[in-house]
Amino acid sequence: MSQSMVRITACFFGRVQGVGFRYTTTKIAQRFAVGGYVMNLPDGRVELVAEGDLKETHAFIAAVKEDMGRYLTDTKLDTGSASGEFGNPSDARSFSVRY
Repeated sequence: MSQSMVRITACFFGRVQGVGFRYTTTKIAQRFAVGGYVMNLPDGRVELVAEGDLKETHAFIAAVKEDMGRYLTDTKLDTGSASGEFGNPSDARSFSVRY
């Protein structure tokens, strides 16, 4: 695995459930070489986990924030080492919705 591969966990706060956040995020992910998932949390937040190249992953998160910004009140990011658990980031099937 490349040293530039990262894992970003993002928690989105605001009115982020019931507004198509997961669907939109999945569509945005198809434009980027990222693997991971997006999931509603019981407390009303949405969690997004993305792995891929550092620049690509940051660009993906920025695109989600831009598209869904009107619903966001805050975003918390945590960056770490990629685990590789999502397979090849270039494969569109490597990003999914979790329930």
